[in-house]
Amino acid sequence: MNNFRGALIAIATLSLSQPLLADVKLGVDAWQQGDYAKALAEWRPLAEAGDADAQFNMGQAYKLGRGVSTDLNAAIQWYRKAAAQGHLRAEDNLGLCLFQQGDRSAAMPYLERAAARGDSRAQYIYGTALFNGDLVGKDWVRAYALMTRASASGLTQANSSLQQMNKYISDEQREQGKALAARMEREKGSLLASAPARNESAGPALRPAPAPIRTTEVAPSAPPARAEPPKVKTPTPPKPAPVAATPPARSASGPWRVQLGAFSADARARAMWTQLAGKVRGLSSYQPYYVQAGGITRLQAGPLDSSADATRLCAQIKSAGADCIPKRN
Repeated sequence: MNNFRGALIAIATLSLSQPLLADVKLGVDAWQQGDYAKALAEWRPLAEAGDADAQFNMGQAYKLGRGVSTDLNAAIQWYRKAAAQGHLRAEDNLGLCLFQQGDRSAAMPYLERAAARGDSRAQYIYGTALFNGDLVGKDWVRAYALMTRASASGLTQANSSLQQMNKYISDEQREQGKALAARMEREKGSLLASAPARNESAGPALRPAPAPIRTTEVAPSAPPARAEPPKVKTPTPPKPAPVAATPPARSASGPWRVQLGAFSADARARAMWTQLAGKVRGLSSYQPYYVQAGGITRLQAGPLDSSADATRLCAQIKSAGADCIPKRN
């Protein structure tokens, strides 16, 4: 009898799983159409019931201020719930938000894993911490490698940090850092950080999340190999000036933007922004502009400081298969 009752419970549970997933998908469809209120109405009950994907999506909504007022504290709460169930992208965003809120100590473990998974913002922040020995052990080789990867992804702040690092590290350390950066690029799959340990009875097994808002898919793997601190025979260099450790931020008032298209409906422009922000790394950190003119909505992103910055961003967007034109505002 107990076995029979258990079978009934299992069947009932299985029958509920499909509608829940369908509702998450309905919310994604609504989000992509610009109907954020409908998306949240689909996700909220699922998130409150413990669905990790819905919890991540709620965090995104509060972080971006779509359908609700921007509330970083609420976003952190939702990311934390999803991350506790093994949602890797929620864990990445949690570390960045905690750092932005000033809780740097709590952010560091999340940022380390996000950096290993290839998030350029996390690489920049964690690389800075390693270089300065701030809250983590000083490791100039690994710091240089992470900053090199962040720079290669187009993060302009990383370029400035590399120039500062070059004033202090030895040629040997620099070459070791470049070699480690190349290895990180070659072995992306094997350098992914493990998800944090948790009680398996508290939720589902670790799984890569679908991409409702952003599209980067990441599979769990082994922790990254940590470079040993280099043994340099030269005299100890003077203490370097700390590399700036603020979260990567775009220009607040630059005169340039990039135009991503012109649309007859505002909702189509917003849907295109959501699609491109998920395909083009770093694009989501820019501000979208929906410029109305003669019944047409022009989708633009910015601001950028220079024509070179706008041209560089357009090159990334075009490589993703979309149109892009640099424009001076």
